[in-house]
Amino acid sequence: MNRWGDASFEAHLPPETVLNQMEMAVIVCDRFSNVIYGNAFARQLFGFGGDEVIGHSILSLGIAEEDHEQATELARHVLKGGVWEGTFCNLRGDGTTVYTRAHAVPLRHPSGAVDGVVIFAREALRSNQRDQERYGLMERIGERLAGSLELESTLRSVADTLVPQFADHCFIDLFSGDRLMRRVSRHAGGWEPPPGTWAEVGEPVFYPPGHFSAKAMTRRDAVLVEDMIQYRYTAPSEPSRRLAEAMGITSAISAPLLVRGELLGVMSLALSNLSKRPDPHYDAFDRDLLGAIASRVALAVDNALLFEEERETALAFQKHLLPGDRPPRLDGLQIAWRYEPARPLESHGHGIQTQVGGDWYDVIPLSAGRVGLVIGDVEGRGARAAAVMGQLRAALRAFAQDDKPPADILRKLDEWVRTMTRPERMRSGWNSDDLVRPPLVSCTYFVYDAWSRVLEFANAGHDPPLLIVDGQVGELAFESEGAMLGVRAPGMGGEILYNEETSELKPGSTLVLYTDGLIDRRPKGDGDDGEYYTREESRELVRSAVAEVARGGVEAIANAAYEAVPGDIDDDVAIVVIRTAADELAVQERTFSAEPIMVSEARRMAADAFASWGMLDEQAELACLLVSEVVTNVVLHATATPQPRREMVVPVPAGQPGRGGEPLGAPPAVQFNTEQFNSEQFNADQFDERFGRFGGEQFGPGAFDEDDWDLGADLGRREPPTKEFRLRLRRGADAIWVEVFDSDMRLPRIRSAGETDEGGRGLYLVDQLATRWGARPTASGKAVWFELPLTP
Repeated sequence: MNRWGDASFEAHLPPETVLNQMEMAVIVCDRFSNVIYGNAFARQLFGFGGDEVIGHSILSLGIAEEDHEQATELARHVLKGGVWEGTFCNLRGDGTTVYTRAHAVPLRHPSGAVDGVVIFAREALRSNQRDQERYGLMERIGERLAGSLELESTLRSVADTLVPQFADHCFIDLFSGDRLMRRVSRHAGGWEPPPGTWAEVGEPVFYPPGHFSAKAMTRRDAVLVEDMIQYRYTAPSEPSRRLAEAMGITSAISAPLLVRGELLGVMSLALSNLSKRPDPHYDAFDRDLLGAIASRVALAVDNALLFEEERETALAFQKHLLPGDRPPRLDGLQIAWRYEPARPLESHGHGIQTQVGGDWYDVIPLSAGRVGLVIGDVEGRGARAAAVMGQLRAALRAFAQDDKPPADILRKLDEWVRTMTRPERMRSGWNSDDLVRPPLVSCTYFVYDAWSRVLEFANAGHDPPLLIVDGQVGELAFESEGAMLGVRAPGMGGEILYNEETSELKPGSTLVLYTDGLIDRRPKGDGDDGEYYTREESRELVRSAVAEVARGGVEAIANAAYEAVPGDIDDDVAIVVIRTAADELAVQERTFSAEPIMVSEARRMAADAFASWGMLDEQAELACLLVSEVVTNVVLHATATPQPRREMVVPVPAGQPGRGGEPLGAPPAVQFNTEQFNSEQFNADQFDERFGRFGGEQFGPGAFDEDDWDLGADLGRREPPTKEFRLRLRRGADAIWVEVFDSDMRLPRIRSAGETDEGGRGLYLVDQLATRWGARPTASGKAVWFELPLTP
């Protein structure tokens, strides 16, 4: 009789046979973590056909990237003589995912030294250690759910974790109001149900009262159907029931999604003939496991819904702070713009702040068809940056209506930004009081005149735009970069200078304005974590992409610029593309002397211009009426400009204080109006009588001669130089603009004329009949303008 442990000759089997018969993967690695052996079950479990992994690292078994550090810890711990146990996520060669529970022990030499590692592994939830596997899978699902706050990404992670390892079919249905809507429909092997059978994603779902999913929602507990053949239930529809029978559904579990007592929906899993399993039926353990998973999923879904609501609120807030989706129609310009917020929150971990930023842009109609263009970026991101951006846009629009040069506008905007500093007590730290510093803002403001093609601009620390001329891509040269708005804190000395620059754009030229989110923090490739393009490399990529579509439309250029640099954007991006017209716009201009007779001449010129432009008679008559009112106003005020008073200076006689330089305390020279001093109104006796306080001896004979009278010229009136005004008429696609230029610096204002007043109603008529009107200062005076629509 053989002793215990002694095998008969017939029962003796070679080790290779035993290992290949085991329903457990056996992997042997050397001291360098290279695979030197794998049994047949390992090939089946990890999805490799032959010996292609032999001699390669343990990572060649398809261990997911997030578990690489865990695999390194396994080798380090076991090679020191310890035992390791844990769960891995493995990617098979066919693209499917399998979760494995691994138990690793040291491989020892007869001498006792550790020569390698032996790993025993089985598919999670299929081994006998189900409690341990349950904890391993729950941990894995928790990690996946914690990696996202976007609803779609959260639900997708759940389905990818459970299918095909734990189920052949996964459905997640959530309530939207009172309706249950399908949000996830995932199936093993990429199979999709035929249309009209099972509800598709986005369609409403209705479960009859006898359905196991309806029972789960009613009972607020997981419901298990171990054997679908023995279970009789009412299907949502007849095509749905027939498809379930055709697929050979063997078992199913439904679990409600509950959080804080509120029912969010239901999650259902099912097994079918899509995959071969040793036991194609769920049991009570699986039901409890799905119930626990559903609790975590419900919490993650609730967080995702809250995040989605906050994100929509934040994005709507920012969207309404920026211009609309479609640029306005402007004469002489084609405009396209694009705004993209930063990547979703899971890429950063900074909360809702990653969804909104301070990038801004605007197109502002100015006087006489001129256009203001702005592109800017507020430092940082989040709700505060977006709020500052909205205030900046509103302030700039208000400042722009003054029609002042761009440099003056930036100076006012800088002063406004500096006033945003406010005292705030710090909640932590040793400083009791502190100041919230003003935001830093980069900005470039342009004013473009489509009729003269002149572009005026000033820069405040922003990147220069691209300039496309005749298909060649370059940059608009900035002579001065300028300091960012808000860089000078309150109390600091010095003055920030913003220089005025001018450029004439050729017909068909294109400007591409953008914020730094387009070129900053761009990864070079998906596999090169931590490596980024430099700013100059990114700019060159943008230039090359824009050059390929330089002769295309403005929308194509905007899209090419946005897609030029690969990778995810790390900051929000604003792009504005403007192209000048290839044709000249209609304009007529003439200078007149500021005389009343020229009012009719100006009106005649306007009538001829309007007739040549094909205006209707009624429109032309109204326009001519307003031209007459504006020109008359200019002529009247030009001729009524007060002349400076001429004065004479009475010198102090020789030898008296003040002659040749008055000492301290000397009386001032006597001055009086020359209009009161002539031979008819003022004789010598009267002079002595009026100025006798100086003493008669001071004004004796010969005390005055002709050279002592400083009358500036002569005692008569000299005619002032003839004043002029300039009338300029512009025609656009939908409106005409009339401008009157003169040298008077005083800006007009509407008067409140009385019932018996003969004048004072001209500007009132302009204000009532014109679409818009205004006045702006110029280098040599002012310009009064108004706009009238062109109706077909």
